[in-house]
Amino acid sequence: MSATPTIAVLGTFDTKAEEHLFLKSGIESRGLTALTINIGTRRPPRTPVDMDLFMPPSGDDTVDRDLAIAAMCRRAGKVIRDLHARGRIHAVISAGGGSGTHLSTAIMRTLPLGVPKVMVSTVASRDMHDIVGTRDLTMIHSVVDLLGVNRISGAILDKAAAAVCAMAQSRWVPEEKGKRIALSFFGFITPAAEQTKAALEDRGYEVIAFHANGTGGMALEELTAEGYFNGILDLATHELADALMKGYCGAIGPGRFVSAETPGVPRLVVPGGLDCAVLEFTRDSVPPAFQNRQIFFYDFRSAIRLTLEESDILARQLAAKLNPSPGTVKVINPAGGWSVADHPDGPLYAPDINAAFMATFREKLDSRITITTVAHHINDPDFAQLIAREMDAMIRLGSREKQSR
Repeated sequence: MSATPTIAVLGTFDTKAEEHLFLKSGIESRGLTALTINIGTRRPPRTPVDMDLFMPPSGDDTVDRDLAIAAMCRRAGKVIRDLHARGRIHAVISAGGGSGTHLSTAIMRTLPLGVPKVMVSTVASRDMHDIVGTRDLTMIHSVVDLLGVNRISGAILDKAAAAVCAMAQSRWVPEEKGKRIALSFFGFITPAAEQTKAALEDRGYEVIAFHANGTGGMALEELTAEGYFNGILDLATHELADALMKGYCGAIGPGRFVSAETPGVPRLVVPGGLDCAVLEFTRDSVPPAFQNRQIFFYDFRSAIRLTLEESDILARQLAAKLNPSPGTVKVINPAGGWSVADHPDGPLYAPDINAAFMATFREKLDSRITITTVAHHINDPDFAQLIAREMDAMIRLGSREKQSR
């Protein structure tokens, strides 16, 4: 990083020049450099900028706005990635309403993990799932609308400028701890995750956990594809169940659990949480469709036991996802139960459904993929030691094969 970091002030200077110039001033008053970039799609900027990416529509002025925004996302995304790759920018900040937020964050999401990305938005209090995605975006609610700078908007924008400056000057460098393993988990298998993490760390690995909440699983896949990990321990495959039942953790994409997207990275798969789907209802608001189900009441969410039919669908789906990579995938099944509620004294215990899942799964899974069934419950300490040993063996085998080529 250069002695003086440069912050890209990315914005629609055709409609919100005053706000972005205020951000520029706030950055420069703190001793950093600001690079203004216009991504407006309506008209040329109202004030001079360092980089103007506006392109007037060819032909008449009735060009569809959505097409103009999509074109700007592509053009500006390429520019911003190139600026970062060449060391010209070290962070990015923007401010906007609904359209500006959509446009600016789409461009920010093209930057790698760790590059500070700050968005001051009038819609930051809304559902930001699609806006933030799997990236490390910082959203700041503007509280008031962004129509010029006043005592409220100015205070918010100045703090945002201070935040991005501090983020751009961060100096922490992580300690090298050996090879890295991505570990998926969720609340119902917390003891398993904690014990497995400790067992792997005892073997010299750095373990990075991802909450299996949909976004977490997709982030795991994306960062693995970017080369962050030497192995994946998919302890929580629960996202697949919630995707089927439109549950709390179901916002996954087609690339989840697909090892073919990350060739050569070993993946150890456990059916953690595949006994249930987590839905948003309490014991006082059980939907009629689930009143005859086994239910684990948790907090504002509750888990329903999956049926034989639903489990059969999941078994086929998971097998189809794993089959393209028979050389890098193994499966271990803890027959004693797949979640905290799936044990002989638990509200979701149904070993016959688990057994039916495994029968279909084994039938549909490529015969070259090993399935090992053990008597342990998923949260047993001995199970954590077992899967840690297996993950270690898979990574060591992969390393030997690479060296022999």
